[in-house]
Amino acid sequence: MISSEITIQGLHDPVGMVLHQMDEMKVRQLPVADGERYLGLISEDDLQDETDETSLDQVQDYFIKSFVKATDYFLVAVKLSHSMQLDLIPVMNEKNELDGVITRDALFRELAKINGSEEYGSLIVLEMEKSAYSLGEINRLVESNDATITQLNTWSDPNTHLLTVILRINKEEISDVVASFQRHEYLVRYYMGEELFRNELQSNLDHLMNYLNI
Repeated sequence: MISSEITIQGLHDPVGMVLHQMDEMKVRQLPVADGERYLGLISEDDLQDETDETSLDQVQDYFIKSFVKATDYFLVAVKLSHSMQLDLIPVMNEKNELDGVITRDALFRELAKINGSEEYGSLIVLEMEKSAYSLGEINRLVESNDATITQLNTWSDPNTHLLTVILRINKEEISDVVASFQRHEYLVRYYMGEELFRNELQSNLDHLMNYLNI
């Protein structure tokens, strides 16, 4: 995942050149190293008030010391990128040398892979009270329609305290699965498959239009 396009800045590089590099690469930070020794990331925001001739060794107090280890799972880099709002994540090897950096785009692509966004199947998003969550029941309803859960993720909304459950199912046409959830009073917030089906709301609308046509 390490990018070959991001250049490492030297400690004596001028600010003007570094800002130009950031603009060319469409990033807001760049890594700085002194030889093999990684010093940190320098941010575009911290260089705006500096003259073009100022060298990076004069602004070392602004260096962001964040990095991940080469042995870390990539989700550690995702968490760091999100929490620190970083476009680039430096990667350090076992010798504490800078191996390179991972871009945010590369992290998004890897997230897409583990989320199965390119795999066969469909997506269902449920919303419920935490106390109503039962993995066993959710799995039973899916399997009762000849389908299998290939991936399940959950997250809790800090404002509503409701639990969102994201299911990836191993079949494209999921009208029967979604209908089962609705019959058991699950709130289906979203679904996506090869074929969309007419849910209860659409069915009621159709009945109303037929009545008006009569």
